[in-house]
Amino acid sequence: AIMNYEGQICGAPMERASFMLPVMVGCSYNGCKFCNLFRHLKYRILPLEQVENELKRVKNCNGNPKRIFLGDGNAFDLPTEHLVSILQMIRSYFPDYEMVNMDATVTGILKKTDEELKTLYDLGVRHLYLGIESGLNDVLEFMNKDHNLPEAYRAIERLQAAGLIYDAHVMTGVAGKGRGIENAEALAASLSKTHPAHVVNFSMFLHKEVPLYREVEKGRFVQADELECMKEERRLVELLAGSGTPILYDGFHDFIEFRVKGIIPKDSGKMLRKLDEAIGKYEAEEPVYSLVYGECPNLQRCDNGADVWEM
Repeated sequence: AIMNYEGQICGAPMERASFMLPVMVGCSYNGCKFCNLFRHLKYRILPLEQVENELKRVKNCNGNPKRIFLGDGNAFDLPTEHLVSILQMIRSYFPDYEMVNMDATVTGILKKTDEELKTLYDLGVRHLYLGIESGLNDVLEFMNKDHNLPEAYRAIERLQAAGLIYDAHVMTGVAGKGRGIENAEALAASLSKTHPAHVVNFSMFLHKEVPLYREVEKGRFVQADELECMKEERRLVELLAGSGTPILYDGFHDFIEFRVKGIIPKDSGKMLRKLDEAIGKYEAEEPVYSLVYGECPNLQRCDNGADVWEM
């Protein structure tokens, strides 16, 4: 029995071992200027019957997952009663499950009442991955994110008060050329204030078919090269190391196949050394830009079809 699934589930690296349960196709917001993950999909909520069929399929294969990730783009933004139905269904098939995690938006969290957040916690929802992206309000506005920083702080405070765990998705390069260090410092201040358990940092890809590319053509956005992105990441790691709260950090530069990961502050020394080594190497070379041509929802280098990143 094979999972019947349209589109793609985009999960954090920490969810690689989780059972991926599709509950929606695409992303209900799908408005971020830089994002190419769900543009080729028509958003819709999957029928509960289809979700249940997938749970049956896994149970019939003798599956007994302890950690479950709900896909696609922003499952936490589904109506609470619908999420509750899914969670109750999960419990009936896999009574031993330990947690259910998913992506969320700031807006989606703010729409839920404190009682709804607590109800979802009581049904096993734990990690919420939030696309924070930048520590600069003007960048969030320019990129058409669904939130500003004060809204993000309010949402994070409320989810943490309900016992839920906040995980941050951020992006080096999102502020554009010449603003990497400024963004790193603003982001470090923001993350130090909100205490994410995980930080997943992707160096921004620029796809020719996303709205951000139109801004490049108009001269309103200039892409940072990978060297600047690594210097931005180095500053971020350095500043987070000073905040004292342990953070599981995973940073990707898919286009140049470079990754730095560890627990900050414990591993920050070796992480900074790895970054310094890469920075030294790229300072001696021509600038490299993470620019992808054509429609590439699976993060492939479209000019030759080669995988950019192998985990």
